[in-house]
Amino acid sequence: MMQQLRSTLILSLALVACSPDLLAQPTAKFAPVKPAGDPATFGANIQRTMTLLATSTPEKRNRVRILFYGQSVTRNPWWEDVANDLRQRFPHADLEIENRAIGGYGGPVLINTAEFDLYPFYPDLVIFHVWSGVETGHQEKIIRRIRERTTAEVLLWTSNLRWPSTVPPDGDPQHPDVLAKDAQDQAISDLYQRLGRELNCEVADVRTGMQRYLKENNLVVKDTLRDTVHPNKLGNFLIAELVKPHLRYDPSFPDDKWKDLVTDVPVNDPRVQHKDDGSLTLKFQGNRIDVIAAPGDAAKADVLLDGKSPSQFPELYYHTRPSPTPVAGRPAFNRIDHRAPLQVETWTARILECDLEKDVLRYEISGSKTGPDGTGDHKQRFVSNSGRVVIEPRMWMVNWSLRYRKQSLPKDYKVTWETKPLFVDVWQSPAVTDSSKEYPTVLAQGFKNGDHSLTLKPQTPGKLPIKAFRIYQPPLKASAEE
Repeated sequence: MMQQLRSTLILSLALVACSPDLLAQPTAKFAPVKPAGDPATFGANIQRTMTLLATSTPEKRNRVRILFYGQSVTRNPWWEDVANDLRQRFPHADLEIENRAIGGYGGPVLINTAEFDLYPFYPDLVIFHVWSGVETGHQEKIIRRIRERTTAEVLLWTSNLRWPSTVPPDGDPQHPDVLAKDAQDQAISDLYQRLGRELNCEVADVRTGMQRYLKENNLVVKDTLRDTVHPNKLGNFLIAELVKPHLRYDPSFPDDKWKDLVTDVPVNDPRVQHKDDGSLTLKFQGNRIDVIAAPGDAAKADVLLDGKSPSQFPELYYHTRPSPTPVAGRPAFNRIDHRAPLQVETWTARILECDLEKDVLRYEISGSKTGPDGTGDHKQRFVSNSGRVVIEPRMWMVNWSLRYRKQSLPKDYKVTWETKPLFVDVWQSPAVTDSSKEYPTVLAQGFKNGDHSLTLKPQTPGKLPIKAFRIYQPPLKASAEE
């Protein structure tokens, strides 16, 4: 019976691979999946996100931002299945879902790209998995920084199953190469389970669930893969079906882990001080504050954080992800730092010399406001003349991508990115046209997680059309290295 079921499943995979009609179907028909763990506990550590989703109604559409982050497996189709499932189950939520995973980037590299991909995005939920970086501590640092720099909840999913190319699909599961991969994946699982306990992260045990499924259906690891690591139709189905049960709302769970992460303060709350000219002042604790607009006449107000315009805080600017390499789709370089205060502008890097055989890459940097800002070599630390751009050695990926795809540098290739603000100095009230939606504006984000005061001073005396303020307070204080 088991052999017959296995044959049926494999035949289904083959038919899906060959038939355009079956490819168009959202999911092939596979045997049901039993999740690993106690389903009654699923979702306990992501209940802020799930509450926002589940309590959205046609009259009150809560805004929810979700980020998938990791490597190429995170970019496989299972994530779209999970995203679509959320949209179907919670049609009234105002959902924003992004996938910023980067193929081939393990923990030691993602810890750099997270600086422009993850923390400035400030999601409500991060769905995360990555290989490598367990022993070096990079994975743990990324996850801890999410909890230090944002109020995002975190869902960690343990690795899908891999199989070495050196061993036949039906080969010995005790082969040293198989055991080596298994040990690596088990180390990730062990790390995620520990961080789940220590940092209140949700853990979807994909690894154990897949192992059980294979045993129950008389399958082998290669039945879930299209190569040595990337899932095929069955593999994608299994990952999605083992993650989705954790995206569960249960009002019986205690809210002490999340109720103070994000707090709404109505404008008529006693904590908001009102002055005769219409100015509003609020003292708060956190590292981000938004204002939610109410219906009313258009208005403008000067924003003061701790008595200063937010633009005076150097930490409230960031460099965005650079444009991609000529081929292979990685960021042109993996991190951009600075040692002088930033300003809002667009940056361009132009290649002066590229020699793949000698691994030469020289470039010049210029800013739309800063102007020409120096030349660099990808093997050496680059500090621009203004100090607004710092690129560490070996952060460039252009030569790597060209060698990987055996191509030459395209003519007129250039890299662009932006320096963006995480603030507004002047709040301009948006037109509130849909009473079911929220109209928030980030007034300031990324300042030190601590005690602060916010003041809005109307440019024309009068009542400001404000419904509430929203305060974000990450659960962990920044570590000393931050």
